[in-house]
Amino acid sequence: MQDNPTYGNYKGYYANRPFVNDPRLALLPPNFFREAVVLDIGCNEGRVTCQIAQQHGANHVVGVDIDPDLIRTAWRRRRTAWSLQEPESDFYHNDGRSFEPSQRNKHTAKGQYFPQAMEHMFGPVAIGESTPEDQTEFPHNLTFRTADWVKDGILDDEHGYDIILAFSISKWIHLNEGDEGLKQFFKKVFKFLRPGGKFLLEPQAWENYRKAKRLDSTMKEVGSTLQIRPDDFPEMLKEIGFATYERLGTTREGGGERPVDLYTKGLT
Repeated sequence: MQDNPTYGNYKGYYANRPFVNDPRLALLPPNFFREAVVLDIGCNEGRVTCQIAQQHGANHVVGVDIDPDLIRTAWRRRRTAWSLQEPESDFYHNDGRSFEPSQRNKHTAKGQYFPQAMEHMFGPVAIGESTPEDQTEFPHNLTFRTADWVKDGILDDEHGYDIILAFSISKWIHLNEGDEGLKQFFKKVFKFLRPGGKFLLEPQAWENYRKAKRLDSTMKEVGSTLQIRPDDFPEMLKEIGFATYERLGTTREGGGERPVDLYTKGLT
């Protein structure tokens, strides 16, 4: 992958974002990801993907990115998150009787229980082989894929998703693929969402396109032809078939505010 991040594939994207818990996820209702199958498109180094799989009770999470270097970093991030996780709690009552499986406190482990230095000093904790019982438990519920999802998709698409995330990637798809490519992306998201599925979109503002176009002559050329604007997205997604739209709120990013929008596919 070329060094020029023409797909938004910045190395060290989170280096200046020292938060443990991503503020965009804090905008969501409680239990939003509970028992869901989730796709994170443009997952970068996998921090948000790991948080969803580890702390939010998702049954399975797939992170996909076009950059193989970022996906390798994401796999390492998965192992780091596992190494720093709170140890498994005691599954016994005070009288020595074991909890029933339904009583066990699943998906509540602290994602940053140990200091980061612990892994640096002693190395990562090994991840054992999964069993049928822990397929929905972190880290076994998390997978990363290298692919251009917009054009090619991945094997996991076959069964569909309850939730699809597209955080800070719509600008890059738009500038690389044009208006029609962006429409096709939204249609593909709709296609692979299960009935009642949720689409989380963090669109970049139109004024942010100008700086990105300087990175590549092709993006500059495509950018000059664009007629669709981010403010048009809600109406476009409604025409594609999404039943409802809600702006959940905004987060601060680079001195500006970024919205997080929620689109819901109808039940039929």
